[in-house]
Amino acid sequence: MRPPAFWDAEAGHPAARFLAPLGALYGRHTAARMDRPGATAPCPVLCIGNFGLGGAGKTPTALAVAALLRDLGAHPAFLTRGYGGRLSGPLRVEPGRHRAHETGDEPLLLARVAPTILARDRPAGARLCVARGADVIVMDDGLQNPSLTKNLSLAVVDAGAGLGNGRPFPAGPLRVPLARQWPHVHGLVVIGAGARGEAVAEMARRRGCPVHRARLVPGADLAGRRVLAFAGIGRPEKFFASLREAGAEVVATRAFADHHPYGARDTAGLADEAARRGLDLVTTAKDHVRLEPAFAACVSVLPVALRFAEEAALLAQLRALLALRSG
Repeated sequence: MRPPAFWDAEAGHPAARFLAPLGALYGRHTAARMDRPGATAPCPVLCIGNFGLGGAGKTPTALAVAALLRDLGAHPAFLTRGYGGRLSGPLRVEPGRHRAHETGDEPLLLARVAPTILARDRPAGARLCVARGADVIVMDDGLQNPSLTKNLSLAVVDAGAGLGNGRPFPAGPLRVPLARQWPHVHGLVVIGAGARGEAVAEMARRRGCPVHRARLVPGADLAGRRVLAFAGIGRPEKFFASLREAGAEVVATRAFADHHPYGARDTAGLADEAARRGLDLVTTAKDHVRLEPAFAACVSVLPVALRFAEEAALLAQLRALLALRSG
């Protein structure tokens, strides 16, 4: 879905005020659910989540944290519900076998890096992670899901977007009122720079919650490339900015809704425009796995990686998490 513009406006916007009673009901219900005790997994569980709906950078964060865990000698596995896919699991995601319409897009990216278990039933998925050799589980999303106890929860915030108008859905982007979420959060990851991100970081600091700053770094040099860039992610403009940072001349852009299922009409229009204007087609890795193979072969991907400004505090939290393996 495309988030409505008023989610990014002031909390007093007329549409937000009109929907506020529904948001209060939804927020209370979801908060009560979030507070329920969950099942205990056979190994430590690290959750990478966010406070609201839409993209914040959870998947790049999960990939970066898993790499740090491996550097510490751990054997992580990813656990995901497979948003946007039709399979419910529990099953191991295999990029050569599964497609995005079956598993969702993020699991296919995660599975390129470490064993990835898709499971709507998170406790059953945790058991399968351990059966596949994991000694620590990295959950991609699930901060508000109470079914599995988390030993460490990191909330990810896009510094450019912050928390929008700060209201619960549908009056705003929050899944649960913020005050009810902070007790479940052990660390904040702020991606990029921006006043909105600084405001959330200050809230975290006042609560004694560690703040880990990071940025997305392009993994390719596109100097001299004239491109038509398209993306169906939470904030497509972030991707377009990364392309410019990588040296590309972004002549045209096309923004789609997050997790957009590309159809023949979409791809034909993109291909025709690129050919007519002499442009290269470029998209994100997350979008690329949702394309039909014949079209995907004609589209370049800009890889990006998350880099933490300072790793010491985060590594301390990860070492404490891994210490639970023998506890």
